[in-house]
Amino acid sequence: MKKIIPLILAVTSTLLISGLSAVGKEKGSSSATDLFDGPLLDAKGTEVSKEALAGKTIGIYFSAHWCPPCRTFTPKLVKFRDANKKDFEVVFVSSDRNPKAQMAYMKETGMKWYTMPHRSGPANALAKKYGVRGIPALIIVSPDGETVTKNGRGDVTTNAKGALKAWGKKSS
Repeated sequence: MKKIIPLILAVTSTLLISGLSAVGKEKGSSSATDLFDGPLLDAKGTEVSKEALAGKTIGIYFSAHWCPPCRTFTPKLVKFRDANKKDFEVVFVSSDRNPKAQMAYMKETGMKWYTMPHRSGPANALAKKYGVRGIPALIIVSPDGETVTKNGRGDVTTNAKGALKAWGKKSS
């Protein structure tokens, strides 16, 4: 019996340590690209690799052309993204009436970022995940996939010069 207890403790310790290591690896290996389950499209509708998002802060932008507040905010976001495209990228989740309207909105407003297929399951899942109930909505996600803020629209509108830096601090 005296020999069995140390053996049980050794085995238990080993299992516990290896289990903790596995949890650490799982958490450390996640990235924002893991959030996008389905295909990712460029502004022309061509499928692109999700690796284009790797290492960047991402704004998941829920919007539509028919929405007046969206048409007011979108040019501000285009300007912000274009000025920060080295470290920041946008993925557009459209609430437009159909795929043609989605791509027309992107072209008209100069969205040179990525989008998800119109009303796709993965796009709808993102809206549900972040509790999006109205548009425009801009959810900011760190490169490791953690939610930084659900008020990206407010940050870009009120602090365009300092928003990216502030988001980096929040995710640290």
